[in-house]
Amino acid sequence: MPFAMGTYRSPAVALMPDCTPKPLRSPANAIINLMGAVGGIIYLGIASVLYNKGRIAGLDHVDYLPLFVIVAAIMVVSVAIVFLTVKEPKLEAEVAAYEAKHPEENLVEKDAATGKEVLPAPVRRSLGFLLASIALWFIGYNAMETWFTTYAQAEWGMALGEASRCLIVANVGAIVSYIPVGAIASRVGRKRTIQGGIVLLGGGFAFCAAWTFAGMGFSPALYVVMIVLGMGWAGINVNSLPMVVEMCKGSDTGKFTGLYYTFSMAAQTVTPIAAGWLMHNVSYRSLFIYATVFVAASFVTMLFVHHGDSKSVEKRGLEAFDTD
Repeated sequence: MPFAMGTYRSPAVALMPDCTPKPLRSPANAIINLMGAVGGIIYLGIASVLYNKGRIAGLDHVDYLPLFVIVAAIMVVSVAIVFLTVKEPKLEAEVAAYEAKHPEENLVEKDAATGKEVLPAPVRRSLGFLLASIALWFIGYNAMETWFTTYAQAEWGMALGEASRCLIVANVGAIVSYIPVGAIASRVGRKRTIQGGIVLLGGGFAFCAAWTFAGMGFSPALYVVMIVLGMGWAGINVNSLPMVVEMCKGSDTGKFTGLYYTFSMAAQTVTPIAAGWLMHNVSYRSLFIYATVFVAASFVTMLFVHHGDSKSVEKRGLEAFDTD
């Protein structure tokens, strides 16, 4: 199953930058993240109907085959929609035409010795620091996401349902922020939007750590903190992939999307083990300190990223007159 997912995930995600001009990739990625969240909600709705307490109470064996069949059918329909509606060659030609009119946005240059197209050293440096930043904030966020319910039960005296509700609230905060964050990035730039998201995310983690050390338990105020965490994560998540693919030529979009997933998935593989070891051998209270440190480190590495930001889009209509 993970191998099958690996064969389509990167190409599917790379389809967006392949078919979208560079200045519009943050808003486009915001829509992708929003639709992914909607898909997750649809799945949860289907699962809750098929496997509610009344249906599975007293059963010795729960049959999950209907759920797999429904999800598989949805995926087949989704692939059919892509093939029938997304005219990839036509869209790629339009993107190529746009890039030809804006050569200043192309960061790739030809090597004088070999004649091959390469990334200049400053761009490679920015890419390295950006990939390091991606790994660092995924280490921080995924540790919290993995262990939050365990932490909340042990340190804040919350029931599993209350802790799960906090994570749902964080997801809601992210969902309502996806589209606005994409628009903000188009105005102020991806790097600044990501740094703002890091401040919100790291600040929320630091608040949770301080909340625990102050001896506080569950409070509705934590829902507000979870919304802030979701907003911060949206600011980061929407703009990081577009920044990576901004640094490559069109034919390398899939390769650079693969780089993004290599670093993000590697971080998500390592961090539950590392954070779990700290919680088991040091203290449960180390979780949010751990998350805060790694997210703060990503802010530092982002300071050294000087390429991959969005260019302003040409104003049209009333915007051209600078009227609000």
